[in-house]
Amino acid sequence: MRCGGLMKTVAQGFDYIVCGAGTAGCVVAARLADQPDARVLLIEAGDHCAGPEVTDPAQWPANLGSARDWAFEGESNQHLDGRRLALSMGKGLGGGSNINVMVWARGHQSDWDFFAAESGDAGWGYASVLDYYRRIESWHGHPDADRRGVSGPLYIAPAAAPQPLALATLEAARRLGIPVFGSANGQMMEGSGGAALTDLCIRNGRRASIYDAYIAPRRHCPNLTILPGALVSRILLEGKRAIGVEAIVDGQCQRFYATSEVILSMGAVNTPKTLMQSGIGPEDELRVHQIEPINVLPGVGQNHQDHVAFGCTWEYQRPLSIGSGGCEATVYWKSDPRLDAPDLLHCQLQFPVPSPPEVGIAPPDHGWTMFAGLARPLSRGRLRLGGAGPMDRMRIEPHSLSAPEDMEAALASVELCRTLGNSPAFDDLVKREVIPRQQARRDMERFIRHSAVTYWHQSCTAKMGRDELSVVDHELRVYGIERLRIADASIMPRITVGNTMAPCVVIGERAADLIMGTTAS
Repeated sequence: MRCGGLMKTVAQGFDYIVCGAGTAGCVVAARLADQPDARVLLIEAGDHCAGPEVTDPAQWPANLGSARDWAFEGESNQHLDGRRLALSMGKGLGGGSNINVMVWARGHQSDWDFFAAESGDAGWGYASVLDYYRRIESWHGHPDADRRGVSGPLYIAPAAAPQPLALATLEAARRLGIPVFGSANGQMMEGSGGAALTDLCIRNGRRASIYDAYIAPRRHCPNLTILPGALVSRILLEGKRAIGVEAIVDGQCQRFYATSEVILSMGAVNTPKTLMQSGIGPEDELRVHQIEPINVLPGVGQNHQDHVAFGCTWEYQRPLSIGSGGCEATVYWKSDPRLDAPDLLHCQLQFPVPSPPEVGIAPPDHGWTMFAGLARPLSRGRLRLGGAGPMDRMRIEPHSLSAPEDMEAALASVELCRTLGNSPAFDDLVKREVIPRQQARRDMERFIRHSAVTYWHQSCTAKMGRDELSVVDHELRVYGIERLRIADASIMPRITVGNTMAPCVVIGERAADLIMGTTAS
């Protein structure tokens, strides 16, 4: 028995077991539960999250490192001068949508067309994905019938009453020749990028989580069982067919059985961990921990990707209010006009974010920070097991900035960020630039290595595709294992441009359609 403790076999069976009640898992479970004859079990390691620290969008920083955060940490990274990155990930019913900034970023057209090319399935292409977004969204912004839905389950709107800082950011972009759009999720994500007020999942000042949109309306359905506080330890296999899962519940090992399918939606760390601890993954990695390989898939845990960013901070002339959780404007742009999509991602926060201690500069008492980020990083990391048991932590090696091209893009991103923030558009609001200020290239590279943080968008560790490192096929079925699928950010062949919550909702919707044998409508 791998999970230790007492074993308790649960007699009750299910048709579908969805492991993980994060963004994608909530969607999959809800759509499957809409079939009245389908018995669905939704298992989640965390608990229900309903306090003001969750419902108030402005309190999202307080959730980092809390019980609602897996609080992963990267291994020492030589490309960051030995620093270890904090890698937060949502834990609880709703997952990341309980602790994130609630930015709704749908990804660039080229992202989805890349998914289609890698999988060999046009159903993952941009034209098809627009149908999914129209199904998902209840859009409360400028009408765009070609791209936006108005009757979906998820409330999406631009910042309701944008603060002067957000409006100044758009004006600064305009003065630089960056086009300003009514939304970051329409035409702007079909071309070179631009600037826009941020689309947010915030309704009447409250967080509108994916759990609230998909599971809460169905939580009393007799065919949907929700089990929080249950840590999935491994997949139960009969030969090379998934028949259920083993989980730790109240200190006991319990078994749950599925007559149809098991769906892993535990995120880009815990999904590959569970696969490997079930004997599915790279043979050498499994044998190091005395795990007998059942199905050798070299790509499990490989191809790790994340958006990294570098905080640039300005001091206010006087304290200003924070609106909509603090993130009301965004800028996507290219470091090279020959690129097919923006590779620079700028997220504005209306408060001063402390830099890592290695930077050595304290933030002002009153100010704001723009994160100059990489939307298309070329660096690739990997995950390794820390042990064979479910309580053993994963060894996460992000390898951030390991690709030389990423340092060049980082320099361009910080330069654009500083040019924006020092624009005359901010003269009535800002006193001075605090971090990083003008520096020689060598010193700026050091600043970038010392200031790098993550947007917490870990993905791509069980990617969809057709090459030797692919883990799932175009229908999200795990290669070599029957009745087992994956539906979360780990299946992305490449990280999408922008925040990953919205693409994960699409992955959940499409996974449910594929399981039920239907198409988006």
